Amino acid sequence: MPFTQLKTVIQQIYPLGEVEMEAMMQIWEPFSCKRKTILTRAGETEKYLYFVAEGLQRSFYLADDGSEATIVFTYAPSFSGLIDSFLTQTPSTCSLETLTTSKFLRTSWSQVNDLMNRYPPLTSFVLKATAFAIKGVLERQIEMQCFSAEKRLRSLLKRSPHVLQLIPHKYLASYLGIDAATFSKLLGSVRLV
Repeated sequence: MPFTQLKTVIQQIYPLGEVEMEAMMQIWEPFSCKRKTILTRAGETEKYLYFVAEGLQRSFYLADDGSEATIVFTYAPSFSGLIDSFLTQTPSTCSLETLTTSKFLRTSWSQVNDLMNRYPPLTSFVLKATAFAIKGVLERQIEMQCFSAEKRLRSLLKRSPHVLQLIPHKYLASYLGIDAATFSKLLGSVRLV
């Protein structure tokens, strides 16, 4: 089932031919871990690209004062990993952890790089997937810098209404850049139209 999900997501991003898809499917291996597992720590270079089959993960930044800022959540069916570190093969400023028991397919940088060198359409797939990731980052940057806390919450709920049942509220508050008390008050007053 995870391989079928992976194929579907890849085809939605950038349709591959039969040969390229077959090569792509060969490089993934199943991987699972328990909740609250740190997959990659800040300062480490991301070795893997993950495809989430089950579970919930988050990338977060740990500030000097010990506070955490949740940067992104990942859940099935989507890609996960510290993509900037993975693509540049440089140390990450963030950490990646599982919030629930998680099941993945994963592949290494060397396998992805080898396929991109052998199959140009796979390079096009990686570029398009990266472009979508950058688009999401820029949209989120605008929200964080220009939107009120209420508007950030409304935007999140419009984009992904299911997250309220999926993600603990303390992490959602961190993701939105507000404290837990403010999040709780907003949640009681904000309704989607």
